[in-house]
Amino acid sequence: MARTAGKSKTRSSVAKRFKVTGTGKILRRKQGKRHILQKKSRKRKRFLGKPALVSKADIKAVKKNLLLR
Repeated sequence: MARTAGKSKTRSSVAKRFKVTGTGKILRRKQGKRHILQKKSRKRKRFLGKPALVSKADIKAVKKNLLLR
């Protein structure tokens, strides 16, 4: 009897950390805005709050875990 593979599931931890834009780009949060904020400048903290694009080297792995093509 042949075995069939089950359904592929999205990794929920990855789904919570990344967002896909309408054009297919993947957004991520920047690291460094959780604690030890007193020594960081106001400008630095402001820019750490904005989302960034995932690097080209990591896109393949993120898409695989999100079950995107």
